[in-house]
Amino acid sequence: MSVQARDIAILFTAFEPSGDDHASVVIGELLRRHPELTIYAWGGEKMEAAGATVVERTGQDAVMGLPGLAKIREHKRINKRIAKWLAQHPEVKLHVPVDSPAANFPICKIARKQGRRVVHLVAPQVWAWGTWRIGKLRRLTDLVLCVLPFEERWFTERNVPARFIGHPLFDRALPREDLDQRVSELLPTFEKPAGGGTAGGEPIRIALLPGSRPGEYNGNFGLLLASFRELRKRHPAAVGLVAATTPAVADRLRTLAADHGGWPDGLSIVSSKTDAVLHWCDLALVVSGTVTLQIARHGKPMVIVYRSNPVLYFALAQWLLASEFLTLPNLIAGREVVPELVPHFGGPEAIIAKADDLITKPEAARRQRQALSEIAELFAAKRAGPEAADQIERILRLGSGS
Repeated sequence: MSVQARDIAILFTAFEPSGDDHASVVIGELLRRHPELTIYAWGGEKMEAAGATVVERTGQDAVMGLPGLAKIREHKRINKRIAKWLAQHPEVKLHVPVDSPAANFPICKIARKQGRRVVHLVAPQVWAWGTWRIGKLRRLTDLVLCVLPFEERWFTERNVPARFIGHPLFDRALPREDLDQRVSELLPTFEKPAGGGTAGGEPIRIALLPGSRPGEYNGNFGLLLASFRELRKRHPAAVGLVAATTPAVADRLRTLAADHGGWPDGLSIVSSKTDAVLHWCDLALVVSGTVTLQIARHGKPMVIVYRSNPVLYFALAQWLLASEFLTLPNLIAGREVVPELVPHFGGPEAIIAKADDLITKPEAARRQRQALSEIAELFAAKRAGPEAADQIERILRLGSGS
């Protein structure tokens, strides 16, 4: 028998900006189909804008990798509050944890213990590191909604119910005419060829994407700045734009630049305009993360980097890693189609060399663009929001929306 949406509620929990993005798409689709459905969230602004009732705001200070003691203690306190809240809200029949397995697994355990069903949105990257967690995931989920093409088969072969739903980044075609207009509005005033960079003096447009988390941009922005400076020396026509995720991140990046030789000539910064920056650029220097799929969607050549702590990596991380590749384009392709400097322990030299190859060797750039086009094609037939909503309706036996 079907269940009426007015009689139940769903809890989403997300602890990073990317989780806020993923969840908001699904929340919006569920509420479009079922306006009477109640959705609660430990989450961010986008989830709230999509229609969720946010119980507590999360995601402002997300970390990547192993959390520190303070973060662990913070999440233990959050878990206690969620356990108490769930006990007071028996109408919540489903928990949807979004990515962040370290933060979400304890909440899944609480939800299961209280009799709720669990549907993971964005598969925990068990295939990449800590493969022993597959048993925990099997116990703590009814279904995993996968956003990467290879994941469904990987999980189902290990007796974890899974479904590839696509990725929200690819749900809609790029609005190229709108992006043309947005680019014309953000074009840096310095974008005038200094000569010598390319035939005819055309500028080489370089995007710098230092990440959204403090650990990402604090550790990597200096590398990106040094790489841009040297590339501009080699190619005086080069100009650059830094794509900051928020105005607050842009302010922090300006402060960081002062500690890394100052702000380079020929480089500007904008915030909350990543798609416009990618539409504008010829080449991206990017810190590893979901944004690499956004770049793939635009078909722009890139060099991916992530500076790591060598002591921590060689003491621990290298024993946990189970994947040959660590960046999304290469994982999806099953081969290195994008230069991947992850983990990276040195200076900017390797970044500069890889980027210079893409600038001076048109065939290398063409091959990468072709490979990125093939990756984007894998998502073409999927729409993550509707497909996730379909699966959640099935799990809950939700009746037709009004």
